[in-house]
Amino acid sequence: MTALPRLARVLAAAACSTLLAAGLAGPAFADGSTPSASSGSSAASHHRSPEYYVSLGDSLAAGYQPNVGHDTNVSYTDQLYAQLKKHDPDLVHIKLGCSGETTETMIDGGICHYPGATSQLDAAVKFLRAHRGHVSYVTLDIGANDVDGCLTGGTVDVACAAKGIATVAAQVPQITTALHRAGGSHPRYAAMNYYDPFLAVWLTGPAGQQAAQESAQLSVGLNGAIQLGLKAGGFRLADVSTAFSTLDFTDQATLPGIGQVPLNVARICTWTWMCTPYQDIHATPTGHAVIAGVFLDLFRHHRR
Repeated sequence: MTALPRLARVLAAAACSTLLAAGLAGPAFADGSTPSASSGSSAASHHRSPEYYVSLGDSLAAGYQPNVGHDTNVSYTDQLYAQLKKHDPDLVHIKLGCSGETTETMIDGGICHYPGATSQLDAAVKFLRAHRGHVSYVTLDIGANDVDGCLTGGTVDVACAAKGIATVAAQVPQITTALHRAGGSHPRYAAMNYYDPFLAVWLTGPAGQQAAQESAQLSVGLNGAIQLGLKAGGFRLADVSTAFSTLDFTDQATLPGIGQVPLNVARICTWTWMCTPYQDIHATPTGHAVIAGVFLDLFRHHRR
């Protein structure tokens, strides 16, 4: 097993040193075509031009659910949009999330395809430029797929984790600065950090409990790199990690059929598919509602 202090030092060093080396400059993109828009109502009738909510990210933003095996409309982005739309019935959701997306593929493309754009970031930048002044919200989640393969055989692969976090530290600032530069000052920008689905291994016994502690340290390194990247691009943090009590091994909660477990483990089992026969890292519809609530609270407390 990897010693926790050593793991924490390695992950923190990887994030900080790579971010400093990368600098804060993001890529430049040319103007181009506009991605398709979806709305829960007909075309805007109250605005001279419609207002938009642009969501970007990985499978959480896309709404992947393992019980159906594809993306759905239960994602936190869809649930957040439904709440935002109550206050602006003409708000249009531009949903760009791509299941499997990493920081690298968000920038360079290679997984999902966007008409007239080379990548998810390229599509977003072009849309933001074309609708500058008419985008109210931009949300983002990215980085989990850069490290999700680093918990193997019941322990954390430190080299894998350090490499993934270094990539996140270098590329999230490129993503956030490019988005903010394209959208200007009008949108409210927010991005989330991550819960730790691998806390579920706590239920497998003493070895699993050690692995859960190591996994929590991995999440600290990843979320630290993400938060620094958000500050670089002027994004506010939607603290999903805290909402899921990711580091709380002290408080206890009752998990039906299991008994008393740490609060963080109980929330992972309740709000993701990890403790079901699917053993899947994705949030359930209830978990997505929790995430949407974190973003909504952030937007409510950050008014223009």
